[in-house]
Amino acid sequence: MRPQFQQLDGDLVDRIITEAKTVLAEVGVDIGDDETRSFLADHGAGVDGEDGRVRISDVMVEAALDTTPLSFSLYDVLGEQTHSFEGNRTHFTPGSAAINILDRSTGEIRPAVTGDLVALAKLVSGLPRYDAQSTALVSSDVPEAISDSYRLFIDLLYCEKPVVTGAFTIEGFEVIRDLLLAVRGSAEELAAKPVGMLTCCPTAPLRWTDEGSQNLMDCARQRIPVEIIPVPLTGFMAPVTLVGTLIQHTAEVLSGVVIAQLVQPGTPLLFGGSPAIFDVRYSTTPMGAIETTMLTCAAAEVGKRLGMPTQGYISLSDSKALDAQAGFETGIGALMAALTGIDNVSGPGMLDFESAQSLEKLVVDHEICLMTDRVRAGIEPREDYPSKAHFEELLAEKHLMIADHTRRHLRSELTFPGPVIDRTSRQRWLEEGSKTLDENVAGEVHRIIGEFTPSRIGDDVRKNLEEIMTAAARANGMDALPER
Repeated sequence: MRPQFQQLDGDLVDRIITEAKTVLAEVGVDIGDDETRSFLADHGAGVDGEDGRVRISDVMVEAALDTTPLSFSLYDVLGEQTHSFEGNRTHFTPGSAAINILDRSTGEIRPAVTGDLVALAKLVSGLPRYDAQSTALVSSDVPEAISDSYRLFIDLLYCEKPVVTGAFTIEGFEVIRDLLLAVRGSAEELAAKPVGMLTCCPTAPLRWTDEGSQNLMDCARQRIPVEIIPVPLTGFMAPVTLVGTLIQHTAEVLSGVVIAQLVQPGTPLLFGGSPAIFDVRYSTTPMGAIETTMLTCAAAEVGKRLGMPTQGYISLSDSKALDAQAGFETGIGALMAALTGIDNVSGPGMLDFESAQSLEKLVVDHEICLMTDRVRAGIEPREDYPSKAHFEELLAEKHLMIADHTRRHLRSELTFPGPVIDRTSRQRWLEEGSKTLDENVAGEVHRIIGEFTPSRIGDDVRKNLEEIMTAAARANGMDALPER
């Protein structure tokens, strides 16, 4: 018996899927790119309506789902498997594409630069519960045209973990593809052992931009795994009801599934999402809102019903500082995500409506992830009965601290957090300097980065990565890459 969290009964999930298919077939999707629209028309989609929308039939959706893999794996830069998107494991990944970083030295949120990207990659390398790294920061000290590929370049150089990334433009995909190929050596090896997974986002409501659809098709051609991530905004760019938003969310994911599977049947996909409510009081999209968390988990239930691995932007906060709000919003999200069984959680480290990353919050969130692991493991007997002998030993010895039973099961039964979590007595806390959470976390960030072990990526691969990125920078008016 393991604890689970479920919001939707089977009938409701099925009705959401049915309604989403109806929306695709009768309302359709706005496809901004002529190539994608023609491609869908050639494969049976309706594109003859006066409104220009592409209508995707139920038959096309079912055919696409039939070729979508039930699971797939990711591999690190050395070719070792790290992920298997099946079963009950939730993989945690830092939230991606923040343009700012919380600078602990000033307490201010500022634009990220190369040094921040390097520090974050080193930090994630030393936090084992993050199964993958992400292109978590967008550097402001390179041209915008290469800001998507440059962040991937930094990650591949400094951290061995697989990368969750994405292209900002159609042209940006080419450099990202070349960087991934440089690590694997060939398109065949990259398809067999993917080191990266790209994010492709439909635009609410029910639309694919030129960049979104082309990036999705380009990934499918290379068999690069994709997480399809709609961003419906409840009460603004989606119905105000949670069920209505889920219908739209599902339709947007399914439209991407159809595109990818028509291009390349068997393309690995995650049923993802970053839905949010719209707070009309402030015109904001709070990612830490409980309804946002509920939507993300419910969307994963729909994805599982369709037989797809799932992703969710969850376990993050809208706070502007590492404070109590950051803790409870992130903690609730992480726990609900893990109990729902979301396969890939994107969000740790993030603040300020997905716009800022924090090295210190990544360390705190790492502890939250470990706590969710313990909850998911549940409670089970471990040589607990017959119990008479344990209690006889307790009465005889007056404690069980060194009992054989204790020593066998202590580490598996109890979670011992790292030094950022204070469990000392007040007296000892005072004697050791009365350190706050902020001080403990700052010490851990400094320690982990200071103990960083350089990536074991080969010198030839490193040289190839440098050449690809330098050429892209020069093509966009930058003579040399920033110093690292």
